[in-house]
Amino acid sequence: MGEDADRRSQILAAAFEQFADHGFRGATIKSIARAARLQSPALIYWYFPTKEALFQSVIEKNLPFLRLMTDAAPLLERPPDEVLPTIARAYLSTAALPIAQRMVRLLVPEAMLRPDMAQPIASRLIGRVLGFLTTYLDHQIALGRLRPHDTRSGARAFMGMLIPQAIATLALPEIKVSGPTNEEHIATAVGIFLRGLAVEPGVISARAAPDQPVSPDRVHQG
Repeated sequence: MGEDADRRSQILAAAFEQFADHGFRGATIKSIARAARLQSPALIYWYFPTKEALFQSVIEKNLPFLRLMTDAAPLLERPPDEVLPTIARAYLSTAALPIAQRMVRLLVPEAMLRPDMAQPIASRLIGRVLGFLTTYLDHQIALGRLRPHDTRSGARAFMGMLIPQAIATLALPEIKVSGPTNEEHIATAVGIFLRGLAVEPGVISARAAPDQPVSPDRVHQG
């Protein structure tokens, strides 16, 4: 890791602590620079053009699920019974991390106090996930692995099945204890989803032409 990468990680770590402890408004560029042991607060702007950009980078860095989405192109060719559990595990394991509790405490107040800032950030993050899933489902239909459907709704339906389990992990431990384990929930959710989209016997789905692969650039649309 080079000096720039080290410095950027140092700033992100300090910013996370400041934002988590004081909120977006309470944490200042000066306090973040001091926590990061920088000689000048101006150094932060070399890596992050605005405080909002720094806040978004802090969120993305501390959510492993979003890191999976950042380099998701290799998943496109893998079958749904492998990829969907991988996505579900990354999502639910992120909710189980102690740091996720702090992320929730960081994001919820900001969403109420600064909807003009928090909502666009949330839209971009959610859009990245739904954008990948929509592209992935489109590609699986083209390969003949899933039956044609509105993949925008399909992506939302799949993530929707995971949300109650994530909420139970984050904020409702009594429901989590009495409910299924993450692996049990993933197996059930993926099974329901794939049974509903199974290709009917004797039906030939449209297949992608060999010379027209899905562009990895589409993975990050959303």
